[in-house]
Amino acid sequence: MKVSFNKETLADALGLLTSVVPARTPKPILQCVHINAGEKDVCISATDLETGISCLLTEVQVEEKGEIVVPADRLAGIVRESSESVLTVKTENGTCEILGADSHFTVYGQEPEHYPSVMTFEGEADITMPLDNLKTGIEQCLFATAKETSRYAINGVLWEFKGKKLIVVATDGRRLARSRVNLNSSPSEKISTQKIIVPAKTMALLAKISAHDKDNLEVKLIDNQVVFRHANVVISSVLVEGKFPNYEDIIPKDYSNKIVLSTEVVLSAVRRAALLTSEESRGIKLSISKDNIEFSSRAPEAGAAQVTFPVEYDGKPIDIGFNPQFLIDALRAMHTSDFEMQLGQSDTPGLIKSGADFLYVLMPISLG
Repeated sequence: MKVSFNKETLADALGLLTSVVPARTPKPILQCVHINAGEKDVCISATDLETGISCLLTEVQVEEKGEIVVPADRLAGIVRESSESVLTVKTENGTCEILGADSHFTVYGQEPEHYPSVMTFEGEADITMPLDNLKTGIEQCLFATAKETSRYAINGVLWEFKGKKLIVVATDGRRLARSRVNLNSSPSEKISTQKIIVPAKTMALLAKISAHDKDNLEVKLIDNQVVFRHANVVISSVLVEGKFPNYEDIIPKDYSNKIVLSTEVVLSAVRRAALLTSEESRGIKLSISKDNIEFSSRAPEAGAAQVTFPVEYDGKPIDIGFNPQFLIDALRAMHTSDFEMQLGQSDTPGLIKSGADFLYVLMPISLG
């Protein structure tokens, strides 16, 4: 094989591919990427056996077809540090050479026939949507997925279909984020009745795909797997098994204490109030009265903080404690200049709504 690559294009592809390469594995070949050069293009793939990515590169000059499997971190590091705009990759007898104007690297590869196959996208898509739409949904819910839990279902993001909307939901048991994503059209009856749980890792990969062109994201469901295609990138993933919590039952529906707040002002207030929290006292208190709202914290041996600003509020005065980082996560994901907060009692969840499509439920914490 002998191929000349546009360095920046190759670097972008490897940046995405290395996201699935495992840091540790009993199968060293999984720490490699598979490079397959055809007549006019090159397909580079990576997989950890649960998630796979293939990138088709067309900004190449193929002088000789062929394939090789090389360590992903070595190749990515060489490409990243190279200053040339064009890099040439040559392979012979299991050895890979990367040539630049003033550099020559030799990397030992592995046999291509031993590399696991990576699923391709074949046939018509079951669902299509603008990638930017889904990226917004990912931004507004991915942070709420469980990071470490034996309840595997909440390690992923629920996908549910309602007409021309995709509902994405994530929860870690202490908070719940829901976002609505516009589809190009309503999916078929068979697809619309399905609820799937997409791994958080896969959702994070989708967020990394460049959406600079107008190609839609295409989605295909095959048994216990989902396959995505956007432009020259294909991502496949095994779905999460298990039963996702009934999120509709978690969303409060009868709160009468409602207040509209500035996203930017509240984000600043929460950040400042959180400066004097500690390991023992991680929460901040929201005190809402008729004329103002106060964000405060108190930490033994550290001090106290109060941030106050005027508001218009017709509900009952209330004091409630929240984890400040959980508030910051939601505020950063909002695309509106203001949002509505709904509250019940000091020991019931808070409800936040931003625009028509983003909703966030947050459990209160005791401030002792």
